[in-house]
Amino acid sequence: MDLPAPLLRHRPEIESCLRSFLDRPATPELYRMLRYHLGWEDADGQPSSASGKLLRPSLCLLACEAAGGEPRRALPAAAAVELVHNFSLVHDDIQDRDRERHHRPTVWALWGEAQGINAGDALLSLARLALLRLHDEDVEAATVLEAGRVLDERTLEMVEGQVMDLAFEQAGQITVDDCLAMMEKKTSALFDCAVYLGVLAATGDRQAAEKAGAFGRQLGLAFQIRDDLLGIWGLQTRTGKPAGADIARRKKSLPVVFGLAAGGEISDSIKSVYQQERISEDDVAQVVR
Repeated sequence: MDLPAPLLRHRPEIESCLRSFLDRPATPELYRMLRYHLGWEDADGQPSSASGKLLRPSLCLLACEAAGGEPRRALPAAAAVELVHNFSLVHDDIQDRDRERHHRPTVWALWGEAQGINAGDALLSLARLALLRLHDEDVEAATVLEAGRVLDERTLEMVEGQVMDLAFEQAGQITVDDCLAMMEKKTSALFDCAVYLGVLAATGDRQAAEKAGAFGRQLGLAFQIRDDLLGIWGLQTRTGKPAGADIARRKKSLPVVFGLAAGGEISDSIKSVYQQERISEDDVAQVVR
Protein backbone atom coordinates (compact mmCIF):
# COMPACT_ATOMS: atom_id res chain seq x y z
CA MET A 1 0.00 0.00 0.00
CA ASP A 2 1.40 3.39 -1.04
CA LEU A 3 0.87 5.85 1.80
CA PRO A 4 0.00 9.53 1.22
CA ALA A 5 2.76 12.07 1.87
CA PRO A 6 1.50 13.22 5.32
CA LEU A 7 1.85 9.66 6.62
CA LEU A 8 5.47 9.55 5.48
CA ARG A 9 6.54 12.87 6.97
CA HIS A 10 7.54 11.59 10.42
CA ARG A 11 9.11 8.25 9.44
CA PRO A 12 12.70 9.27 10.25
CA GLU A 13 11.85 10.43 13.78
CA ILE A 14 9.71 7.36 14.45
CA GLU A 15 12.39 4.94 13.29
CA SER A 16 15.08 6.76 15.26
CA CYS A 17 12.94 6.56 18.38
CA LEU A 18 12.25 2.87 17.85
CA ARG A 19 15.94 2.12 17.34
CA SER A 20 16.76 3.79 20.66
CA PHE A 21 14.72 1.15 22.48
CA LEU A 22 16.47 -1.74 20.74
CA ASP A 23 20.00 -0.47 21.30
CA ARG A 24 20.68 -2.77 24.25
CA PRO A 25 23.93 -4.71 24.81
CA ALA A 26 22.36 -7.49 26.90
CA THR A 27 21.06 -10.69 25.27
CA PRO A 28 22.18 -9.84 21.71
CA GLU A 29 20.27 -12.78 20.20
CA LEU A 30 16.97 -11.30 21.36
CA TYR A 31 17.57 -7.85 19.91
CA ARG A 32 18.91 -9.36 16.71
CA MET A 33 15.52 -11.09 16.27
CA LEU A 34 13.69 -7.83 16.96
CA ARG A 35 15.80 -5.81 14.53
CA TYR A 36 15.26 -8.51 11.93
CA HIS A 37 11.50 -8.49 12.41
CA LEU A 38 11.38 -4.70 12.16
CA GLY A 39 13.22 -4.93 8.83
CA TRP A 40 16.43 -3.21 9.88
CA GLU A 41 18.67 -6.27 9.46
CA ASP A 42 18.66 -9.42 7.37
CA ALA A 43 18.94 -12.95 8.77
CA ASP A 44 22.74 -12.59 8.91
CA GLY A 45 22.58 -9.38 10.92
CA GLN A 46 23.50 -7.16 7.97
CA PRO A 47 21.71 -3.81 7.45
CA SER A 48 18.44 -4.09 5.54
CA SER A 49 15.69 -1.74 4.38
CA ALA A 50 12.58 -3.88 4.76
CA SER A 51 10.81 -1.92 7.48
CA GLY A 52 7.02 -1.72 7.66
CA LYS A 53 4.65 1.14 6.85
CA LEU A 54 4.73 2.73 10.35
CA LEU A 55 1.10 3.66 9.74
CA ARG A 56 -0.09 3.62 13.35
CA PRO A 57 2.74 5.70 14.83
CA SER A 58 2.42 8.17 11.96
CA LEU A 59 -1.28 8.57 12.77
CA CYS A 60 -0.35 9.15 16.41
CA LEU A 61 2.01 12.02 15.55
CA LEU A 62 -0.41 13.54 13.03
CA ALA A 63 -3.17 13.44 15.65
CA CYS A 64 -0.89 15.21 18.12
CA GLU A 65 -0.07 17.84 15.51
CA ALA A 66 -3.74 18.29 14.55
CA ALA A 67 -4.58 18.89 18.22
CA GLY A 68 -2.03 21.70 18.42
CA GLY A 69 0.89 19.79 19.94
CA GLU A 70 4.48 19.35 18.84
CA PRO A 71 4.71 15.90 17.18
CA ARG A 72 7.84 15.07 19.17
CA ARG A 73 5.77 15.23 22.35
CA ALA A 74 3.90 12.09 21.27
CA LEU A 75 6.92 10.15 19.94
CA PRO A 76 7.13 7.76 22.93
CA ALA A 77 3.43 6.95 22.52
CA ALA A 78 3.87 6.45 18.77
CA ALA A 79 6.76 4.06 19.39
CA ALA A 80 4.73 2.19 22.00
CA VAL A 81 1.84 1.64 19.59
CA GLU A 82 4.19 0.39 16.86
CA LEU A 83 5.90 -2.02 19.26
CA VAL A 84 2.53 -3.42 20.37
CA HIS A 85 1.55 -3.84 16.73
CA ASN A 86 4.73 -5.78 16.03
CA PHE A 87 4.29 -7.93 19.14
CA SER A 88 0.95 -8.98 17.66
CA LEU A 89 2.49 -9.72 14.25
CA VAL A 90 5.23 -11.97 15.65
CA HIS A 91 2.71 -14.01 17.65
CA ASP A 92 0.16 -13.97 14.82
CA ASP A 93 2.70 -15.49 12.43
CA ILE A 94 3.21 -18.38 14.86
CA GLN A 95 -0.52 -18.92 15.38
CA ASP A 96 -1.29 -18.79 11.66
CA ARG A 97 1.80 -20.86 10.72
CA ASP A 98 2.89 -18.11 8.34
CA ARG A 99 6.49 -18.68 7.32
CA GLU A 100 6.79 -15.48 5.29
CA ARG A 101 6.03 -11.80 5.89
CA HIS A 102 7.05 -8.89 3.65
CA HIS A 103 8.77 -11.37 1.29
CA ARG A 104 11.08 -12.62 4.08
CA PRO A 105 10.99 -15.59 6.46
CA THR A 106 9.16 -14.81 9.70
CA VAL A 107 10.93 -14.77 13.06
CA TRP A 108 9.63 -18.17 14.14
CA ALA A 109 10.52 -19.68 10.75
CA LEU A 110 14.16 -18.73 11.36
CA TRP A 111 14.54 -19.08 15.13
CA GLY A 112 11.73 -21.47 16.08
CA GLU A 113 8.41 -21.05 17.84
CA ALA A 114 9.80 -20.72 21.37
CA GLN A 115 12.14 -17.87 20.46
CA GLY A 116 9.39 -16.29 18.37
CA ILE A 117 7.21 -16.18 21.48
CA ASN A 118 10.08 -14.60 23.41
CA ALA A 119 10.56 -11.99 20.69
CA GLY A 120 6.87 -11.05 20.78
CA ASP A 121 6.86 -10.86 24.58
CA ALA A 122 9.90 -8.58 24.50
CA LEU A 123 8.23 -6.21 22.03
CA LEU A 124 5.22 -5.91 24.33
CA SER A 125 7.44 -5.14 27.33
CA LEU A 126 9.41 -2.58 25.34
CA ALA A 127 6.15 -0.90 24.33
CA ARG A 128 5.21 -0.26 27.95
CA LEU A 129 8.71 1.03 28.72
CA ALA A 130 8.56 3.30 25.66
CA LEU A 131 5.31 4.86 26.81
CA LEU A 132 6.87 5.89 30.12
CA ARG A 133 9.21 8.20 28.21
CA LEU A 134 6.26 10.54 27.73
CA HIS A 135 7.36 11.97 31.07
CA ASP A 136 10.67 12.98 29.44
CA GLU A 137 8.62 15.10 27.01
CA ASP A 138 7.10 17.01 29.97
CA VAL A 139 3.80 15.17 29.78
CA GLU A 140 2.18 15.29 33.21
CA ALA A 141 2.33 12.16 35.35
CA ALA A 142 -1.47 11.81 35.45
CA THR A 143 -1.58 11.95 31.65
CA VAL A 144 1.16 9.32 31.37
CA LEU A 145 -0.85 7.09 33.70
CA GLU A 146 -3.95 7.58 31.53
CA ALA A 147 -1.90 6.76 28.43
CA GLY A 148 -0.76 3.53 30.07
CA ARG A 149 -4.33 2.57 30.88
CA VAL A 150 -5.46 3.14 27.31
CA LEU A 151 -2.50 1.27 25.80
CA ASP A 152 -3.13 -1.76 28.02
CA GLU A 153 -6.90 -1.72 27.45
CA ARG A 154 -6.57 -1.49 23.68
CA THR A 155 -3.85 -4.16 23.65
CA LEU A 156 -6.11 -6.49 25.62
CA GLU A 157 -8.95 -5.71 23.22
CA MET A 158 -6.67 -6.56 20.30
CA VAL A 159 -5.82 -9.93 21.87
CA GLU A 160 -9.52 -10.60 22.45
CA GLY A 161 -10.06 -10.00 18.74
CA GLN A 162 -7.29 -12.44 17.85
CA VAL A 163 -8.90 -15.09 20.06
CA MET A 164 -12.20 -14.51 18.25
CA ASP A 165 -10.52 -14.70 14.84
CA LEU A 166 -8.89 -18.05 15.64
CA ALA A 167 -12.11 -19.41 17.15
CA PHE A 168 -14.02 -18.46 14.00
CA GLU A 169 -11.88 -20.89 11.98
CA GLN A 170 -13.49 -23.82 13.81
CA ALA A 171 -16.91 -22.26 14.37
CA GLY A 172 -20.03 -23.11 12.42
CA GLN A 173 -22.12 -20.13 11.42
CA ILE A 174 -20.57 -16.67 11.74
CA THR A 175 -22.65 -13.58 11.03
CA VAL A 176 -21.45 -10.36 9.44
CA ASP A 177 -22.00 -8.63 12.79
CA ASP A 178 -19.81 -11.25 14.50
CA CYS A 179 -17.09 -10.60 11.95
CA LEU A 180 -17.27 -6.82 12.32
CA ALA A 181 -17.12 -7.12 16.12
CA MET A 182 -13.97 -9.24 15.81
CA MET A 183 -12.39 -6.79 13.36
CA GLU A 184 -13.14 -3.85 15.64
CA LYS A 185 -11.24 -5.53 18.45
CA LYS A 186 -8.40 -7.09 16.49
CA THR A 187 -7.53 -4.11 14.29
CA SER A 188 -9.57 -1.02 15.11
CA ALA A 189 -8.61 -0.95 18.79
CA LEU A 190 -4.97 -0.12 18.05
CA PHE A 191 -5.89 2.57 15.50
CA ASP A 192 -8.12 4.04 18.22
CA CYS A 193 -5.18 3.87 20.62
CA ALA A 194 -2.78 5.61 18.22
CA VAL A 195 -5.05 8.59 17.60
CA TYR A 196 -6.19 8.77 21.24
CA LEU A 197 -2.62 8.90 22.55
CA GLY A 198 -1.60 11.53 20.02
CA VAL A 199 -4.38 13.90 21.08
CA LEU A 200 -3.86 13.08 24.76
CA ALA A 201 -0.16 13.92 24.56
CA ALA A 202 -0.98 17.24 22.90
CA THR A 203 -3.83 18.35 25.16
CA GLY A 204 -4.13 16.17 28.25
CA ASP A 205 -7.88 16.25 27.52
CA ARG A 206 -9.44 12.78 27.85
CA GLN A 207 -12.74 13.82 26.29
CA ALA A 208 -11.05 15.19 23.18
CA ALA A 209 -8.86 12.09 22.99
CA GLU A 210 -11.88 9.78 23.20
CA LYS A 211 -13.58 11.58 20.31
CA ALA A 212 -10.42 11.36 18.23
CA GLY A 213 -10.03 7.69 19.15
CA ALA A 214 -13.54 6.99 17.83
CA PHE A 215 -12.40 8.33 14.46
CA GLY A 216 -9.33 6.09 14.63
CA ARG A 217 -11.55 3.11 15.34
CA GLN A 218 -13.57 3.67 12.15
CA LEU A 219 -10.39 4.17 10.16
CA GLY A 220 -9.07 0.87 11.51
CA LEU A 221 -12.22 -0.92 10.44
CA ALA A 222 -11.85 0.41 6.90
CA PHE A 223 -8.20 -0.67 6.90
CA GLN A 224 -9.11 -4.21 7.98
CA ILE A 225 -11.84 -4.54 5.36
CA ARG A 226 -9.28 -3.64 2.70
CA ASP A 227 -6.81 -6.09 4.24
CA ASP A 228 -9.40 -8.87 4.13
CA LEU A 229 -9.93 -8.25 0.43
CA LEU A 230 -6.18 -8.41 -0.17
CA GLY A 231 -5.96 -11.60 1.90
CA ILE A 232 -8.01 -13.33 -0.79
CA TRP A 233 -7.43 -11.43 -4.03
CA GLY A 234 -4.21 -9.51 -3.33
CA LEU A 235 -1.08 -10.11 -5.40
CA GLN A 236 1.78 -11.80 -3.55
CA THR A 237 4.19 -9.22 -4.97
CA ARG A 238 2.30 -6.54 -3.01
CA THR A 239 1.13 -8.40 0.09
CA GLY A 240 4.14 -10.64 0.69
CA LYS A 241 1.80 -13.62 1.14
CA PRO A 242 0.41 -16.14 -1.35
CA ALA A 243 -2.89 -15.21 -3.00
CA GLY A 244 -5.78 -16.82 -1.17
CA ALA A 245 -3.70 -17.38 1.98
CA ASP A 246 -6.71 -16.66 4.19
CA ILE A 247 -8.75 -19.31 2.35
CA ALA A 248 -6.02 -21.91 2.88
CA ARG A 249 -6.23 -21.24 6.64
CA ARG A 250 -10.05 -21.40 6.67
CA LYS A 251 -10.23 -17.79 7.83
CA LYS A 252 -13.74 -16.44 8.31
CA SER A 253 -12.81 -13.01 6.99
CA LEU A 254 -15.49 -10.54 5.92
CA PRO A 255 -15.64 -11.56 2.22
CA VAL A 256 -15.98 -15.22 3.24
CA VAL A 257 -18.72 -14.45 5.77
CA PHE A 258 -20.60 -12.42 3.14
CA GLY A 259 -20.23 -15.33 0.72
CA LEU A 260 -21.56 -17.81 3.26
CA ALA A 261 -24.48 -15.51 4.08
CA ALA A 262 -25.35 -15.14 0.39
CA GLY A 263 -26.47 -18.75 0.13
CA GLY A 264 -26.71 -20.65 -3.14
CA GLU A 265 -23.74 -21.72 -5.23
CA ILE A 266 -21.26 -19.31 -3.62
CA SER A 267 -22.06 -20.49 -0.11
CA ASP A 268 -22.01 -24.15 -1.12
CA SER A 269 -18.61 -23.74 -2.78
CA ILE A 270 -17.05 -22.15 0.32
CA LYS A 271 -18.56 -24.75 2.66
CA SER A 272 -17.34 -27.58 0.45
CA VAL A 273 -13.76 -26.30 0.48
CA TYR A 274 -13.67 -25.40 4.18
CA GLN A 275 -14.85 -28.92 5.08
CA GLN A 276 -11.87 -30.50 3.31
CA GLU A 277 -9.29 -32.11 5.59
CA ARG A 278 -6.59 -30.42 3.53
CA ILE A 279 -7.23 -27.38 1.34
CA SER A 280 -5.28 -27.58 -1.92
CA GLU A 281 -4.30 -24.80 -4.31
CA ASP A 282 -7.13 -25.90 -6.59
CA ASP A 283 -9.57 -25.60 -3.69
CA VAL A 284 -8.33 -22.07 -2.99
CA ALA A 285 -8.71 -21.16 -6.66
CA GLN A 286 -12.28 -22.50 -6.61
CA VAL A 287 -13.25 -20.12 -3.79
CA VAL A 288 -11.32 -17.14 -5.15
CA ARG A 289 -13.13 -17.40 -8.49
